[in-house]
Amino acid sequence: MSYVTKQYQAVLQCLEARDSAAFTAAELAEDLRLAGHPVGLATVYRQLDKLETAGVVHKVPTEEGALYQRCPHPAADHGCFLLRCEACGRILHLDCPQLEELYRHLEASHHFRIDPRRTILTGRCQHCLEQEESHGAP
Repeated sequence: MSYVTKQYQAVLQCLEARDSAAFTAAELAEDLRLAGHPVGLATVYRQLDKLETAGVVHKVPTEEGALYQRCPHPAADHGCFLLRCEACGRILHLDCPQLEELYRHLEASHHFRIDPRRTILTGRCQHCLEQEESHGAP
């Protein structure tokens, strides 16, 4: 049985408060400080690494650095599909059997196994598409 520290519990509480919003490690450290649990940034990164390994959070690399997001169905072996809007940066979780079929096809026919927890599809979210349409953008 692994030992659960107060810091780990505090990080979990901050993740729950953020719901599905993406955040940086520095933003999480600030949330912890405001909640009365000041910890160093190195500790925050360690906790996030543990949570990523456990399937509780996703680490999303960006040009500006990593973003993290709580997973709505946390399990290390659950294949989440992530959609990232290139306009607003929003990250959406998708549970779609059709994508699972694509991943199985890639493995069986092309001998390439996708790691869905680390695969991010990039495009435009519905909100940004509607904004573009209302402003006359293509």
